[in-house]
Amino acid sequence: MEPVDPASFQLPHTEKIEWMIETDGWAFEPVLPDASATPPVPAHGYTIGVGDLCGFPEIFVAGLTPVAARGLVGLVVDALRGGTDIPVDAELVGLLDNDLRCRFALMSTDAVQQWCPTAVMWAHGATPTVVQLLYPDRNGFLPYEVGFDQRMRAAQPVIGEVAG
Repeated sequence: MEPVDPASFQLPHTEKIEWMIETDGWAFEPVLPDASATPPVPAHGYTIGVGDLCGFPEIFVAGLTPVAARGLVGLVVDALRGGTDIPVDAELVGLLDNDLRCRFALMSTDAVQQWCPTAVMWAHGATPTVVQLLYPDRNGFLPYEVGFDQRMRAAQPVIGEVAG
């Protein structure tokens, strides 16, 4: 039997998601940025299977590399699996390192269908509940706050609905 060249190995997309869910209990779908789109689409990613695994909405995050986004979401999923109660639409302190604040903002059905198509497909066309994980800039401001670094606004647009 000849060895398989890892560079040429391709796993069909649905099998990749199935494998991640079987292995970790959930999957992460990274999406590369598209600067040619109007408006430009930032790098982003979202979970598939977190709702079934933890009873928490699927999680969407924008503006990070796929590895960083997967790591951040993995931290959240581990906290949920460990019994941490994470509220939606409330600022949290203590989930992220250095007591940085974050917020989970509920995304509308239209936003979920636009930004999380594989999650919708995986739910057999139903629209899963998804929250956007909003994290602070280097100065500690969240993206919906006045002091947020304007250079980061395109990388982390506020897609979820922030009350107040």
